[in-house]
Amino acid sequence: MKLGVFAIGLGLIALTVLSQLRGARWWIRFSDFPRFQIAVLIALVGLAHAVSFDTSSPLDIGFGFGFALAGSLAYQALRIFPYTPLAARQIRDASPGNGARALRILIANVLMENRRDGDFVLLVRETDPDLILAVETDAWWDERLRVLDVDYPHALKRPQGNHYGMHLLSRLELEAATLRFLVEDDIPSIRTTVRLRSGESVEFFGLHPRPPEPQQDTEERDAELLIVGREVKEHGGPAIVAGDLNDVAWSKTTRLFQEASGMLGPRQGRGMFSTFHADYPMFRCPLDHVFHDGAFTLVRLQRLRSIGSDHFPVLAGAAAGAGGRSGGTGAGPRRSRGRAGAYRRGAGGGAARQSLDAERPGKADNDAKLEALLGQETELQAVAPVSSLVRENLWTRRRQRRRCPCA
Repeated sequence: MKLGVFAIGLGLIALTVLSQLRGARWWIRFSDFPRFQIAVLIALVGLAHAVSFDTSSPLDIGFGFGFALAGSLAYQALRIFPYTPLAARQIRDASPGNGARALRILIANVLMENRRDGDFVLLVRETDPDLILAVETDAWWDERLRVLDVDYPHALKRPQGNHYGMHLLSRLELEAATLRFLVEDDIPSIRTTVRLRSGESVEFFGLHPRPPEPQQDTEERDAELLIVGREVKEHGGPAIVAGDLNDVAWSKTTRLFQEASGMLGPRQGRGMFSTFHADYPMFRCPLDHVFHDGAFTLVRLQRLRSIGSDHFPVLAGAAAGAGGRSGGTGAGPRRSRGRAGAYRRGAGGGAARQSLDAERPGKADNDAKLEALLGQETELQAVAPVSSLVRENLWTRRRQRRRCPCA
């Protein structure tokens, strides 16, 4: 028993150390995800070790092992504590009677292979959101979601068969709605201005970058979050970033994104609201997010019931007004929408529906975007670690192209 406890404990200690390393390799970044599960296992291993610890043996290394377990548990707890109800809230609750300045957003990774579209539509009818951001939508889901067209006349659609399709449906007016491919030529994102019932405008960003997995490191995901973070900061006005970010709330990348953009997280002080994996409660992590700046207070944050996907949907409500501890409340300078790899709704298309299938940029264009990002490092000192990850990826690509001219 002691040998088994020792082996499991060493593995958990190694995962804790691994999660502190700087690097974009998938097996490093993946160790960020199960911090809660690792902390629980460390506590159980520590309890088993305390029961079996033999202080009479001069060869027993139990003291050092116990200290290492305690240190690992303390580190994991430090990372996840802000996302428990015991911590201070980063965003204040909204005051009642703010309906005209409120915005309800439903975020749902529907799972491309999922066929329970009726469950999703029923959930939309019950929750009555103003905005719906659905990801992993393909042509089949595009057809099934048309039943919502009457209630949600403003939309931006990009069905794709690679698990990265995206639909934004809105009952509020969308202005300058733009579909972009910021880093990868098959991973879309959305930027648009949402006009609230009060007449105020909110900049909305919808994202779904790739997750860390074998043969897929996180340089592109990190770069996309960095780009959007910089855009939020440049915009200067009320903004919301939402989607399946394929990253946990407590990761280095998410924290750097918040530092760069000034965005606030409603999970802090309220709970983890873990959304993935819906079928395995012991392995759930918070991957689906809503961030907003200090122009908003929080009306509600709720994890909804299963719709047959591997993700739970999330319903978030925010109200414009004096909000969290930081962030501007006034309208900031508007950014020009001209950008390579961005596809724009034409003039007069505010209520028209659009399904975009324009030619996507190639790999060289993606590399050019990353090069441009690195060229602005002096303006992005707060997120320099992410820039170094992007640089490492570019160097790898250059070496590959030198070895294979056809790449």
